[in-house]
Amino acid sequence: MQAIRGKEIAMIFQDPMTSLDPTMPIGKQVAESLIKHNKVSKKEGLDQALELLKLVGIPNAEKRLKNYPHQFSGGQRQRIVIAIALICYPEVLIADEPTTALDVTIQAQILELLKDLQQKISTSIIFITHDLGVVANVADRVAVMYGGRLVEVGTSEEIFYNPQHPYTWGLLGSMPTMEGTEEKLYAIPGSLPDLLDPPKGDAFYPRNEFAMKIDAEEAPPYFEVSPTHKAATWLLAPQAPKITPPAEIVRRWAIYAERRPDEVRAVDDISFHIYEGETFGLVGESGSGKSTTGRSVIRLYDPTDGEIMFDGEDISKIRSKSAMQAFRREVQMIFQDPYASLNPRMKVNDIIAEGIDINHLANTPAEREEKVNELLKVVGLDPSHGTRYPHEFSGGQRQRIGIARALAVNPRFIICDEPISALDVSIQAQVVNLLQDLQKDSGLTYLFIAHDLSMVKHISDRIGVMHSGRLLEMGSSDDVYNFGVHPYTESLLSAIPLPDPDYERTRKRIVYKPQPEDGKERKLREITPEHYVYCSEDEIEVYRKKIEEKKARAIHE
Repeated sequence: MQAIRGKEIAMIFQDPMTSLDPTMPIGKQVAESLIKHNKVSKKEGLDQALELLKLVGIPNAEKRLKNYPHQFSGGQRQRIVIAIALICYPEVLIADEPTTALDVTIQAQILELLKDLQQKISTSIIFITHDLGVVANVADRVAVMYGGRLVEVGTSEEIFYNPQHPYTWGLLGSMPTMEGTEEKLYAIPGSLPDLLDPPKGDAFYPRNEFAMKIDAEEAPPYFEVSPTHKAATWLLAPQAPKITPPAEIVRRWAIYAERRPDEVRAVDDISFHIYEGETFGLVGESGSGKSTTGRSVIRLYDPTDGEIMFDGEDISKIRSKSAMQAFRREVQMIFQDPYASLNPRMKVNDIIAEGIDINHLANTPAEREEKVNELLKVVGLDPSHGTRYPHEFSGGQRQRIGIARALAVNPRFIICDEPISALDVSIQAQVVNLLQDLQKDSGLTYLFIAHDLSMVKHISDRIGVMHSGRLLEMGSSDDVYNFGVHPYTESLLSAIPLPDPDYERTRKRIVYKPQPEDGKERKLREITPEHYVYCSEDEIEVYRKKIEEKKARAIHE
């Protein structure tokens, strides 16, 4: 088995922090499998490791071979894990959520890399993901899984254009469109089944809006739709009523973007306001400084300069423990990594109740339990599971626990650092709808940090586009997505994966190439009302004209 693992069959794991050795430099970790299986020298192994690290997008790779995992961002660590899996060019590659932590531009590079590798050495790829846009990009055949069983299998076109299982309908309907016309996302009702105690009959029965009596009694067999397409649903039985998916759930996707030929310091000088009751979206590639910005706002990192104002007070100057506790009662954070942010020695009930206890928000144990149970329900978890430990939950379930913990103290402002990156699309829709409902009911304010641009567009009032620690463009959600003009914004928009196989096969991606320094002063400048672009003074008119051209094209389309 040792001769096969890593050489013939390799795996890209979902969580880079638990799959990387924290005590070993990343260069040695990438080269380790190559040295062992191919019997190359350490120098040759490190040379090949360096080339692969460059290929997967590690900046200044030659200077970072001796760095340790904790010195990289979450997305960069995921790229290192991908390099480890690819170093021996395996025959079978199992990719378990390999692009979950990556921004769309690096995601597009990785997907192109995997497809190129597959063609060059005939590698077979089992691609596990909850991102339907990624599936449309990479998959020849698709299997939809629910409750431990494959419920629908077919070609990519059959699954996306002619889905037959209600769960597949729900997954497709849960994704936001780039047009952003829906006020709320479709969310599959209910929660995932307990695989240790599965329901009788069809596992999807409790959540199936089209369920029949037989679904509660007997699991359906596979019904053939075509020689390459089958689904396990009683709706395909000859005697079943003919039901088609609702038009608003299964849609044909399109993106309207300018196309060009195919090409393949943490935070500095950044300033923006977030108004009470709004959602400010912060997007950019991994390592751009988004998470550093969020953590500085809540004072997990101390800024070296500047001001962070909240309710008229510069919180960067808070020094007393009581003042900091009062501030963090008002401001909470949902962290990106659900594995590292939950105490493995505490039960989930106690993790969620910690803020309640510290801030004395429950007068009795019964009231405490009631609050915790309600929070678990709100994020789609079974309250009876509160006595379990974090390791007994999936990655997506742990993320929901983190969200419940942030909500426990009734904050006014929540920093959402990639809060849905670990969730499947149906749960993403539930969580985003939940955040929006809470905002409407309680006037919450959000800083929503993410690399999923379509979701950021759906939830945000205003958006800032960040790269290398700087804001390059800022404006309303519609302005940035429909009339974004900075070259980096255009590159991000062109890389958004959509659940449409035809579109993905003909995608034309814009590659961002930073301008060389020319001595001109560049900063965020207002191009049109409330629409800002990082540019020099003599570029203002160029960008203004570009926005006018895009608006004129939009009127004619």
